[in-house]
Amino acid sequence: MFTVFDAKNFLKTVSDKPGVYRMMDASGEIIYVGKAKSLKKRLSSYFRTNVSGEKTRALVKNIANVEVTITHSETEALILEHNLIKQHLPKYNVLLRDDKSYPYIFLSASKHPRLSIHRGAKKRKGEYFGPFPDAGAVRQSLYLLQKIFPVRQCEDSVYANRTRPCLMYQIGRCAGPCVKDIISDDDYAELVNFTRLFLQGKDRQVISTLVEKMEAASQSLAFEKAAEYRDQIQALRRVQEQQFVSQNSDDDLDAIGVSIENGIACIHVLFLRQGKVLGSRSYFPKMPANTDINELISTFIGQFYINQAEGRTIPTSILLGQDMGEELESLAKALSEIAGRKVHIQSKPRGARARFLKLAQTNASTALTSKINHKMTIHNRFNVLMETLGLESVKRMECFDISHTMGEQTVASCVVFNQDGPVKQEYRRYNITGITGGDDYAAMAQVLERRYAKQSDPEKIPDIILIDGGKGQLNKAWDVVRPLLAEWPKHPLMLGVAKGTTRKPGLETLIKVTGEEFSLPSDSPALHLIQHIRDESHNHAISGHRAKRAKARKSSVLQEIEGVGPKRRQALLKYMGGIQELKRASVEEIAKVPGISRVLAEKIHSSLQQQ
Repeated sequence: MFTVFDAKNFLKTVSDKPGVYRMMDASGEIIYVGKAKSLKKRLSSYFRTNVSGEKTRALVKNIANVEVTITHSETEALILEHNLIKQHLPKYNVLLRDDKSYPYIFLSASKHPRLSIHRGAKKRKGEYFGPFPDAGAVRQSLYLLQKIFPVRQCEDSVYANRTRPCLMYQIGRCAGPCVKDIISDDDYAELVNFTRLFLQGKDRQVISTLVEKMEAASQSLAFEKAAEYRDQIQALRRVQEQQFVSQNSDDDLDAIGVSIENGIACIHVLFLRQGKVLGSRSYFPKMPANTDINELISTFIGQFYINQAEGRTIPTSILLGQDMGEELESLAKALSEIAGRKVHIQSKPRGARARFLKLAQTNASTALTSKINHKMTIHNRFNVLMETLGLESVKRMECFDISHTMGEQTVASCVVFNQDGPVKQEYRRYNITGITGGDDYAAMAQVLERRYAKQSDPEKIPDIILIDGGKGQLNKAWDVVRPLLAEWPKHPLMLGVAKGTTRKPGLETLIKVTGEEFSLPSDSPALHLIQHIRDESHNHAISGHRAKRAKARKSSVLQEIEGVGPKRRQALLKYMGGIQELKRASVEEIAKVPGISRVLAEKIHSSLQQQ
């Protein structure tokens, strides 16, 4: 039985100190997490006679209990709030689903430094440039640098074992520091320095230095060298023309554009480092109805910048289009403490910075329009599918597929769609074991048993279950699901999707468990929805199978030999020159490897010969 929360007595016990509060419903589930400079003042605002905002009124109606945690400072409160939101995903909080670490370009501190992509903790010695919005932006930058300044990008293990230059040297994409007498240490260090300056945004300094070197080379009649410098200058100037670069080369900021429409929010972040736009990314946080824009931005900034373990750095400046008053100051103060330096949050900037903010705002509006149009298309497809199949409601669909190579490394996939489209966080893969290789029927039975046998959440029971296969596959699937229907609050429609003889899209046949077969017109939105979820399921299964197969191929045959750990494997491969040479080696040759006894050499030789 629901009891009314006694707010009056509760507020008498609440402290004026900063901290975090957790609001719970009658079942004990956390429905909202918030932070406050003064817990008493903030919590009192929820329980006034006239509460502003529909969202807050709905939240207060569901409160059965409130717990508070006092912290030493607002910064501690911000960090604790972030961790609790991430852990409990409360229904009335704005939720940013972005757990991916951001990539950097890493310049190693070795004798001949290497350029590479880096994610995660910055433990290796060297210099880090970024963060970039995604791996594609890093790869594009590395490809560009390879053509202008051919600093090596190969793995250290490859570099250490080269005796002659590789293909990258032959096509002019690497200076070849791995081989003596190709490039001097001083010349390579100069290339590395040019690369460093370029990544720091000091393009003009690089160009002026190259111009001086080109003129000096020309005067000393070294025309080939002068031509190289000329080509580098031209390439850099082309890059400058393509880049939107700030006049202040020290600009290190993020511009945040916000757009809200039809209950959907898009936040677009433009990354600017050393005056150069590295790229941008759109975010669509999960937002309760009637959320205030200031709360949306405040929560986003807290969740976006708080967890530096995910590879995110806090810039010197953050640009916003909204003036949030005191909340802006408290956020800036908290982020400054976390970053260990002054962080400015600037609303409504002017001049060059206003251009960046306008660009972010334009991107946010464009991305939101695209998202809404996509949602309208998905909704239309769902409506046509419901009408075609004679169903009152379709809120959730699940589709299954099986992938293997000649019966080996079998993987099953399950993808989930709702009326907003793919629900990718609920996609699942299942490694299938204990069946005869190539038995797709047994594989399908196993994945459905594992998926639905212990399904207790009525919200997770689909309205339609799609099986990528014909009658035999569908019948096997129905044998697994049918006994479970008695315990389910609703009975899903199960359909098989057969590709047809030509296997061309648009010619699929749909099969019901009654044996009835029917086809939909190739231009039907209902068919397009079925094709979409079927293709997602197929691709998800294929990618899982390929990853499993690649892992099996990469695993060394030496891993299966008892007594041969990582260090001995490395010593064997390095001393013998690779696995093929090791397989051809005699027991006596293997025993010469440091750390390998005669007995272990015999065991290794015997195992390799059997394999």
